[in-house]
Amino acid sequence: MTVASDFAEPSEPFRIGMLFNDKRYRSYTLQVITIFVFMLVVGWLVDNVIDNFRELGKEFSISFLWQPASYDINQTLIDYTSRSPHWRAALVGILNTLLIAVLGCIAATILGVIIGVLRLSKNWLVAKLMTVYIESLRNVPVLLWILLASTAFSAILPSPRQAPTLLGGGFVPTNRGFYIPSLVWNEGSLPLAFLFIASLIGAWLFGRWARARQLATGEILPVFWIRLAIIIVPTLLLFFVLGRPIGLSLPELKGFNFQGGLFIRNSFMALWLALSLYTAAFIAENVRAGIQAISKGQTEAAYSLGLPPNRTTNLVILPQALRIIIPPLISQYLNLTKNSSLAIAVGYMDVTGTLGGITLNQTGKEMECILLLMLFYLAISLLISAVMNVYNNSVSLQER
Repeated sequence: MTVASDFAEPSEPFRIGMLFNDKRYRSYTLQVITIFVFMLVVGWLVDNVIDNFRELGKEFSISFLWQPASYDINQTLIDYTSRSPHWRAALVGILNTLLIAVLGCIAATILGVIIGVLRLSKNWLVAKLMTVYIESLRNVPVLLWILLASTAFSAILPSPRQAPTLLGGGFVPTNRGFYIPSLVWNEGSLPLAFLFIASLIGAWLFGRWARARQLATGEILPVFWIRLAIIIVPTLLLFFVLGRPIGLSLPELKGFNFQGGLFIRNSFMALWLALSLYTAAFIAENVRAGIQAISKGQTEAAYSLGLPPNRTTNLVILPQALRIIIPPLISQYLNLTKNSSLAIAVGYMDVTGTLGGITLNQTGKEMECILLLMLFYLAISLLISAVMNVYNNSVSLQER
């Protein structure tokens, strides 16, 4: 060992040329150069924008957000008037966008799973009908479906005076919009709401406990019915004990229009329906691909153990298929959220219609409005991806 160390060659001193010739440093050198060039390009673009703004006599500022908006919005989830500032108008648009995104993702997921499973049905007619639906929806631009739904609601549905009252007067479709019952919150409704939220948490905890018990003992409990009872029974009992603190306001025809209840505009319904049906076609294909990726031996093994088809699907096929379905499902949620920016085509005031539309035109702050709009869509897309990735990790295979 001593002889070997005596004759060992000394380490080569560092030279500038080694940044490119030595593989130990080459990758770092290329990355530093790439970052430097990127920063130069970005700096040039920013400097060019500042010079152009200076020539036009403009100043980059978001102070316009605190100026009065001076325009009305036809659907608001929070208090808003034309005297409200632009930032509140943008907030109204953001909430309208999130409403469409959340409801659209829920409806598209339910429809997509059902349609994807039905396309694999052994019934020839059902499978072919689902195939026609999928191919028809996803091969036509979503904007055309939005416009078609809006036109159909306006042209086919009757006027308020001629509209039928369905479901005992609780649902009225008209060419102006849809009327449904609305909740009336009376004294004592707050404890009832807290109990309902607590029941939802309790049902979720019971589901986790039942799953852990099933993995430990193999015993399957009627989880669905027990969770349903946890949610409904305590809330229903307190509802009657407090003397029915929550009531319903039904729509009633008064004059040329309906009064009372909750009014849902045709623009909202057209956008929600078109986005849900369109995205459901893509989700259905993801579901079909995920199910077909599972080996048929899994199904045959489940049948040999005596599991019926529905239990085989719920316990064997779908849990494994979820690991394949979820990654492309994230992309569909993102697409639906971004496609909601087409709402302006039917007059639905989302954030593109408020911040990126009227506010931009009134203030002339096109650069600021577009950047804020891009920042919002970037933030909501990253949030959706983060939440779905957490769920994806929770259903992925765990190493033992």
